[in-house]
Amino acid sequence: MTALGEIDKALFLILNGFHNSFFDIVMQFASNRFAWIPLYILLLWLIIKTFKKKSIIIVLSIVFIIALSDQFSVMIKNMVLRPRPCHNEMLAQQIHINGNCGGYFGFVSSHAANTFALALFLSFLLRRKYNYFPPLIFSWAVFVSYSRIYNGVHYPFDIIGGALLGLLISFSIYTVVKSYIYIK
Repeated sequence: MTALGEIDKALFLILNGFHNSFFDIVMQFASNRFAWIPLYILLLWLIIKTFKKKSIIIVLSIVFIIALSDQFSVMIKNMVLRPRPCHNEMLAQQIHINGNCGGYFGFVSSHAANTFALALFLSFLLRRKYNYFPPLIFSWAVFVSYSRIYNGVHYPFDIIGGALLGLLISFSIYTVVKSYIYIK
């Protein structure tokens, strides 16, 4: 295993090691994309309230960004073929697996890609009107991403890779879309 792989494994074991029965429930909730539907409804309301007629372009852009980040993350998983920690038999006795392990491959994290893509795009759009918004939405993305390590399904570098992928996609789409939305 490479030096980076050893660092990733060591970080994973440290971050995965902080667990208890209360946080088992919290982190299962955090990893469940359907649990966040009320947040998504709130974000939709905020977009409509702020951008009125332009909201349709923004919502379609968000759908496109999430679809891209999700599909690219799956494509990368199928190219890199790096097993998730919960599928690593050498780690089985050392890790806390909280729930379902998911697919076999884990690099890059789709949860991280999707949440960071959404966080950056919405931060670009809402930061001037709601200056508190970027720290809140990025805290949410970090929380969801950490839940993946806590649950034993991703290494930290899976999360970092997913976050970078999501940020890159979001930034790219924002640079194209901003002229259609005209944001001051």
